[in-house]
Amino acid sequence: MMAVAELQVRLFTKQSQYAVPDTPFSVASNVTCVELNALVNELLRENRTSEWHDVEFDFLLSGEFLRVSLLEHLEERVISSEGTVDIEYVERFPAPEPKDCLLHDDWVSAVQIKNKWILSGCYDNTLHIWTSKGKHKLTIPGHTGPVKALSWISLDDNRASFVSASQDQTTMIWEWNVSNNSVECIHICRGHERSVECIGVSPNAVLLATGGWDAMLKIWSASLEEQTHTDGVSSTKRFKGEHGKSQIRTPVLTLKGHKECISSALWIDSSEICTSSWDHTLRTWDAELGGIKTELVGNKPFFDADWSPLNRTLVTASADRHVRLYDPRSKEGSLIKNTFTSHTQWVQSVCWSKTDEHLFVSGSYDQDMKLWDTRSPKAPLYDMSGHEDKVLCCDWSRPDLVVSGGADNTVRIFKTKHIKVEEM
Repeated sequence: MMAVAELQVRLFTKQSQYAVPDTPFSVASNVTCVELNALVNELLRENRTSEWHDVEFDFLLSGEFLRVSLLEHLEERVISSEGTVDIEYVERFPAPEPKDCLLHDDWVSAVQIKNKWILSGCYDNTLHIWTSKGKHKLTIPGHTGPVKALSWISLDDNRASFVSASQDQTTMIWEWNVSNNSVECIHICRGHERSVECIGVSPNAVLLATGGWDAMLKIWSASLEEQTHTDGVSSTKRFKGEHGKSQIRTPVLTLKGHKECISSALWIDSSEICTSSWDHTLRTWDAELGGIKTELVGNKPFFDADWSPLNRTLVTASADRHVRLYDPRSKEGSLIKNTFTSHTQWVQSVCWSKTDEHLFVSGSYDQDMKLWDTRSPKAPLYDMSGHEDKVLCCDWSRPDLVVSGGADNTVRIFKTKHIKVEEM
């Protein structure tokens, strides 16, 4: 029987509370993260005067988590096993816990959480407001077609505003009086000629971007106030509807360029927007000058995308089972930074963590949500099961909660734990 070779490794971490002596160790070349976990916890136990409770760690080599034996990992990435191999370890992100299931009367196609409130949009043309603990607060009719997208604009203890988009070709801006739980449609944005599929609110909450099946990107004011031209004449028309006298709002700017449905509109900053489309492209636009800045070409229709200001990359969902990572400002054209493969059917929705630059979630027609770390492209950290039909939307706008909606007529709430890193 052939003896297992040994390798010299040095273990280190940027999380000071878990630091161990940086003395090199000899380990078997077929060591896995299970044995390395045991080793690090034993070293931590030896260096503590108080009782030590084991912590689960992940191990990083060359920017990727160890998911096979150490030697296999080194060979796959053509890293020399001669000399000392430096291995960084980080606390493993804890498994999300399923919490509540919010029942709707039809497919849930849009969901977003902000502070203690969840906003959901449904194929029965209604919007709903829930507490983050699952209590239903309000049903909001108004649209005459399925709600396809929504977003909070502003929220405080007394007043909130949010926006919804629908297959009825309109985008509605709403005001919610939190204290008396009443809602009013303040503006109806008209201009799209087909279903409106996506909404993006600018970082300063001054503007909205919408896109849909007419392939047009439109920019609107997000203000609740009535807009006027420089000559003092109102730029809106009054419309008496179910929620009182709404104002008809027209777009500030219309941007043409996509050839098929725009599936997401994301503000990179206050003047730059990134869009994904069924025409296989990702585009960045100058919202002030009104032109295309860059275009990346994929090989499948894009169903969704999300931008992270923390790592300045786009994660995308496509008409296949892969999730892809792009740099929208890349000079290399359609260069894919990474591909994440685990779903078994089309991926419909993706969303970054707002507090951790490495983490995002994805939802798929295979009924599963998955929580990913960009340093583990070959396997998700966790499968988040619960939906009994296609997952259509997901959101991770609050660090401790992931919400998702699906064709099983439910919103699922998952509790996550935010790891506090004590940097050395």
